[in-house]
Amino acid sequence: MSDENPLQPPWLNAPPVDAYPYEESHDLRVGPKLHPTLDGLLPYVGVWRGRGRGGFPSIEDFDFAQEIRISHDGRPFLFYESRAWLLDEQSRPVRPVGREVGWWRPVLAGDRATDELEALMSTPTGVMELHIGKRTGTQIEFVTDAVVRTATAKEVTAGQRLFGIVEGALLYAQEMAAVGHPLSPHLSARLIRVAG
Repeated sequence: MSDENPLQPPWLNAPPVDAYPYEESHDLRVGPKLHPTLDGLLPYVGVWRGRGRGGFPSIEDFDFAQEIRISHDGRPFLFYESRAWLLDEQSRPVRPVGREVGWWRPVLAGDRATDELEALMSTPTGVMELHIGKRTGTQIEFVTDAVVRTATAKEVTAGQRLFGIVEGALLYAQEMAAVGHPLSPHLSARLIRVAG
């Protein structure tokens, strides 16, 4: 009979591991090579910062600042991270507002990217959206295919997002259907590339 305890896997007492050994980059000049299926999304890779305006039928309009980081690690998807903060009338930071992480990936036909995209976006407030999209040149349009919410999250039922690179800036507009209101304008912003 063996002395090994089947309830104690071999990794339980294994030595510690080093830091994550693979690089992720928002700068195409350093780090891993961009996966060839992402060539159509290359203009989006970078760190973007700027201002926007938000609102919804159930809330007052507001001004915000935002930073979006779009990076890759050499595999066939992009990592998307957004942080936004509320601004007062003098453009001073008031408090953090929206935060979101997600992944964008092209739909493949064999080993080649099509103009169709899939995106997954998650918020710390308990809302996760699965988007289906289409890229036309440097413009991307996403529409929700599914919305999943935690029991305590606000009721979000649909969304639509339009991204574009216009004169070197990242512009976007987002519509949302939520808390009993149909698809309505929610956020729009213009962000300038600050890194990448």
